[in-house]
Amino acid sequence: MPLPSVSVFLAVSLDGFITREDDSLDWLTVGPPDPPEATGYTALMESADTMVVGRRTYDTVSSFPEWPFTGKRVVVLTHRPLESRHGESAYGGPLRALLEGLGEAGSHHIYLDGSQAVCQGLAAGVVTALTLTVAPVILGRGRPLFKTQRPRPGGPFERAAFLPAGWFNCHTCRSEHPAPGFGERHAFSGKGNPREKLARGLSSVIRPQACG
Repeated sequence: MPLPSVSVFLAVSLDGFITREDDSLDWLTVGPPDPPEATGYTALMESADTMVVGRRTYDTVSSFPEWPFTGKRVVVLTHRPLESRHGESAYGGPLRALLEGLGEAGSHHIYLDGSQAVCQGLAAGVVTALTLTVAPVILGRGRPLFKTQRPRPGGPFERAAFLPAGWFNCHTCRSEHPAPGFGERHAFSGKGNPREKLARGLSSVIRPQACG
């Protein structure tokens, strides 16, 4: 049985970090926010039936006034005891084995979230679709998207757009179909474009399977 589609959707600084060293995301509030409909986040949440999140991400969202994953199966990647509050479960084994089990249990589209979880998924080659929102921020230090192994050159992003607040949103998926709801305005092309050079590198880490 093929693995479910696995989507990653996250913000990255201009110098390639996805969180500060203390996992803080305060830099995401720089400038006015873009509506989730414009970034493609709303469409992703409507499509994904399962959340696989890292422990730090889980602890953060658990402190929100409202649980953001209502109606979805949630698996937390952790080796520590977990007190389930909304039906979520804990898992401490290999990510690929988890995805195989979720597929057998009926999951079709998984949203993988959390800095360590995302790095693990990219390193394992199980990510189907990658959407990055590049923030006009330089952190200097933090948790990088790619730690030890850099992606090799690959194909270009399928969609790219400047968002109203000045951030840059790009999506790659080795499929004939782009992610649902992803904005197409201000799409770029051209082999010499520096953003396309970035795109060709990042797209090589995407597992060749249709996106959900």
